[in-house]
Amino acid sequence: MVQRAKPLGQLLVDAGSITGTALESALQEQKRSGHRLGEVLIRRGLTDDRHIARGLAAQLSLAYVEPPLSPQPAALALIGPDLARKWTVLPLTATPKVLRLAMADPLDVEAVDEFGFRCGRRIEPVVAARTAILEGLARAYSDELASLVSSLPPFLDPSESREALEAAAALAPVVRIVDHVLRTAAEEGASDVHFEARPGGLEVRFRIDGVLRKRLTLPAASHGPVVSRIKVMANMDISVKRRPQDGGLTFRPRGVELRLRVSTLPVEGGEKVVVRILDPSGSPRTLDALGLSNRDARILRQLGSAGQGVILAAGPTGSGKSSSLFAALAELNREGLNIVTLEDPVEYTLPGINQVQVNPRAGLTFPSALRAILRQDPDVVMVGEIRDRETAEIAMTAAVTGHLVMSSIHTIDAPGAIARLLDMGVPPFLVAGGLTGVVAQRLLRRVCRTCRGRDHETCHACVDGFRGRTGVFQVLTIDDAMREEIIHGASISTLRRLARARGMITLAEDARRLVAEGMTTPHEVARVIHGDPGATLPCAGCGTDIPSDAIACPRCGRRRRKVCPCGRWTQRGWRFCPWCLRPVTT
Repeated sequence: MVQRAKPLGQLLVDAGSITGTALESALQEQKRSGHRLGEVLIRRGLTDDRHIARGLAAQLSLAYVEPPLSPQPAALALIGPDLARKWTVLPLTATPKVLRLAMADPLDVEAVDEFGFRCGRRIEPVVAARTAILEGLARAYSDELASLVSSLPPFLDPSESREALEAAAALAPVVRIVDHVLRTAAEEGASDVHFEARPGGLEVRFRIDGVLRKRLTLPAASHGPVVSRIKVMANMDISVKRRPQDGGLTFRPRGVELRLRVSTLPVEGGEKVVVRILDPSGSPRTLDALGLSNRDARILRQLGSAGQGVILAAGPTGSGKSSSLFAALAELNREGLNIVTLEDPVEYTLPGINQVQVNPRAGLTFPSALRAILRQDPDVVMVGEIRDRETAEIAMTAAVTGHLVMSSIHTIDAPGAIARLLDMGVPPFLVAGGLTGVVAQRLLRRVCRTCRGRDHETCHACVDGFRGRTGVFQVLTIDDAMREEIIHGASISTLRRLARARGMITLAEDARRLVAEGMTTPHEVARVIHGDPGATLPCAGCGTDIPSDAIACPRCGRRRRKVCPCGRWTQRGWRFCPWCLRPVTT
């Protein structure tokens, strides 16, 4: 009797990679999103791709290969780097009849057939983690960039004519260098690529998990052709160098379509180019995938189910506000609702949702487009960002008349969003009547689940012991008492005290939850959260809670001790030493 293989989820539970509760939650999200179970588990930070690969190998009775992967030159010679990266595979060994192929998805029959046809050999798939395969590809074909750079001709200075730049940008080595850099950035999970002119050459830096790192340096003579090539790809004016430009393009590095946003800026020494990489499939599909606590997720779902009011996502640039808004939209999206978004630019495409691209040159600004949207009988409206009084007033008025409006705003905490709206000139009665909730957030790097931050120097799955990011949140709901305070012009400190009294926690307090769960470290929290407004610590003298940015207690006058047992000063208002990670006594 043939024994049926266990499901992947059960194999992971049996191996101790995940808990039964985590599996049940992931299965529920899988039903809602339609994604594979492994993708859901990795996106939620419940496990990593190495555990998924081991479970998949056990389920399919295939061999699993531990990193680092060591391909033989004879096997690499059978498959070019472009084809290997397209299918995310790495040839390991080859005989006259068999090619052993490391695959992240051994069920991809199309890939197996493709390589069998091209190589004239039987394909023997083995299972490896996707990160291990990408690392192996980078090492195996590392000489590709060096050979391209060596083949560059001696270019003229950046002031050369348009025709010369166009000709240089079309040269094969330049085209392949730009493709190589963008492809490598996508494979390594970079969100941005920076091309910057330096005295030593054209420096290329990747932003991975929020941290900008130098990746490589190209010859100084390549600056003009490389920048021109990117401009050509992004449909920008190649002859304009003295004013900023914006453009975009689509890019398919490994069979997945990515959207790239390109911006140029004239700086001393030459133009600086930043390429933003957007993966439409990478947007969170549920609130649970963001890292919200159960309490905060429940509050946000209640605000969304009310069907009216304004919900704001607050935080600085790069804090994950757009991802949070799209996760909320994905949960609200159903056939009976008319959902319209207004964005600049459209970052993620959601099926079943009408998405509008702002175009000021054509007269389609945020206010004018929002007025037009409200004439289209929408149930839910998402405005990419509230930037001015007019947009804010229209959004608040729409909420008062029965629409659910979601948007983002740049403030450091949730109560600060109220003060920001009032500073814009929005009438207090309109803010009080329209606003229903604010979510402030930051992004923290997650500890690598492979090395747990201890062995990161030899771990190929992470950078500095971290891999991926999760959010910390502060959720503020507007009740009747808060509305009264808003109407009467309460100060931001009064709003913070009132919100705290009604259960709102600070960003630092939510971060402690992630530290306790082992998701991140106090050092990472201290790096991201600087002086959390509204946070309090007990006075060393009388025990009274005092603001984290205060120096002395207003009651007893005692100063709080801010020295860690390791002898080093801590960040102001933080209970953990960012160096030795021990708690600071007060």
